Amino acid sequence: MNVLTGSLLLLGFGFLVANVKLAADYIRFRRLRRGALLIWRTPKPPYYTFGLGLGVTLGLLVFAKLFLLHRQAFGESMMFLYYTYFFPMSLTIGRGFYEDGIWAETTFIPYHEVGGISWREGERQVTLVVISRLRNLARRLIVPGDKYGAARRLLRDKIGEHVIHFTGTGLDLGGHDERDEV
Repeated sequence: MNVLTGSLLLLGFGFLVANVKLAADYIRFRRLRRGALLIWRTPKPPYYTFGLGLGVTLGLLVFAKLFLLHRQAFGESMMFLYYTYFFPMSLTIGRGFYEDGIWAETTFIPYHEVGGISWREGERQVTLVVISRLRNLARRLIVPGDKYGAARRLLRDKIGEHVIHFTGTGLDLGGHDERDEV
């Protein structure tokens, strides 16, 4: 096996992992979408069309390798599936708030895992930063301007219902309303 074939196989396994993750995310979204409270679609990234073009090119390469050259095309096939199917499909996942949690830009965070929240207001966008109490990770959710008020109210209500609580995270001296964290 030469270096090029080995590299393409390695890339193929990396893209296989990415494809499985995106497929699992989409299946989870299909299961959760009945409980959507406030969601929106992710805007297409700046190089979305380039990615689709790359996928079509990879499709032609896979066809040529399999049917004209009679060679394996595992790596190219995984990249083809990623760029033409799984990545565009992942953009249809509704980001926002569900009955059971928050779908951030990269993953779903159940409300019981939320250990802290913070708003970052930039010139062009408002971002909710969600801190996971279990993984010590911060995830971000870009909130469209027309959904900002509703998102703040929804979070305040979830905190008021004790679905989200911040006790046990940091120094808790009592005497404050957790809803003020929003």
